[in-house]
Amino acid sequence: MGKDTLLRLVRALPEPEIGEVEVLGVDDFAFRKGRHYGTVLIDMATHRPLHLYDGREGEDLAAWLKGHPEVKVICRDRSSGYGEGARAGAPQAEQVADRYHLWANLGQAVEKTVNAHRSRLSEAPEELADTLDEPHVVQPPAELKVVTRLREQHAAAHELWEQRMSKAAIGRKLGLHQATVRKLVNARSADDVVAKSLQRAHIVDPYVGYLRLRWNEGVRNAAQLYREIQELVYSGGELAVQRHLRRYRTGRGHAPVAGPKPPSVREVTSWIMTHPEHLRDENADKLHRLRERDPELDRLTLHGRKFAAMMTGRHGDRLEDWIIDVERDSLAPLAGFARNLHRDFEAVRNGLSLPHSSLDHELRQLRQQAAFTGHPDPVGLRLGHQPTHESPVQLRLNGLGRRLTRTRIPLHDVPPREIHQP
Repeated sequence: MGKDTLLRLVRALPEPEIGEVEVLGVDDFAFRKGRHYGTVLIDMATHRPLHLYDGREGEDLAAWLKGHPEVKVICRDRSSGYGEGARAGAPQAEQVADRYHLWANLGQAVEKTVNAHRSRLSEAPEELADTLDEPHVVQPPAELKVVTRLREQHAAAHELWEQRMSKAAIGRKLGLHQATVRKLVNARSADDVVAKSLQRAHIVDPYVGYLRLRWNEGVRNAAQLYREIQELVYSGGELAVQRHLRRYRTGRGHAPVAGPKPPSVREVTSWIMTHPEHLRDENADKLHRLRERDPELDRLTLHGRKFAAMMTGRHGDRLEDWIIDVERDSLAPLAGFARNLHRDFEAVRNGLSLPHSSLDHELRQLRQQAAFTGHPDPVGLRLGHQPTHESPVQLRLNGLGRRLTRTRIPLHDVPPREIHQP
């Protein structure tokens, strides 16, 4: 049985009765990521999809809610459109900010803060006896050329996007590949693009130890060193080797012995966002030394763990004090996250206090089913509805539904458990 036949049979199934809905889940899904989105409404008591509509506008949500005055709780992300739609269509309902999105937004703020401190992530190398004869590594400028270029491209792409130019037209005007334009337009800030670009492993990294050894043995010819590491299965070009060796050429004598390779921004972010009991001993030790070297990263870790304890322990009453503490600190990205929480304070406090949370495992699966057809078609409503007596065709359809939910949406780890001691 082909895909089109299955979809035709699905569309022929009757839509189930909605009935009384007290707790409603609202979330978006991508028909085409970065371009076309829709909204799925879920009965959180039965985990059954109720309605799909094209777009993420609050007016559509309000119109549906006005026909269902029995709704008492609305679980949603922190989109202003959904918030306004919920207030207009169901003023009697409590709004609950989804904890999954709160945790994800906190992680983004932590990553931006760590990225701003990336120059402090490396440990100092051990001092050598002949330090006076060591050449100094040429320090990179305050902002690399690639960073400046990315910021300029991000600003130009967003300016043209606000003028309602298509991504293809932006690419032609700026001379950029469409994938690059999509990356720039989808990034909320230039820092998001910069952080990802700077964390890419350099192709010469696995051969740095060998290059340093040969340099200290007196081999200074980049072409010769390039040929030698080619025999070690190096697949990059000679220019990358030349660029790496430039940092040694201002010195006299031996190249400096580097300290341990610094952790990446994402690694440090992961350590901060992981429950201390779940950290490997090696990573816990690295984070401890990092916090000792950098007081700001130490405070960042404390703020993150306090938020985790507040969220997993359902201590929404602590939210205002947490926001005040963070806004008084000097960690700009985290302070921005805190200010955004203030704008949706009631929903966030409810999300940290009440048991409701829309993005559980079932809703992720339903989002996949809703996104399957690629256009606003209520197929997901039928796939999410499993009859009591299943015919052979319905069994095939349910199998299709299960296959559709395997890999499309990544299943993130649940937030850490209660943290008693930061």
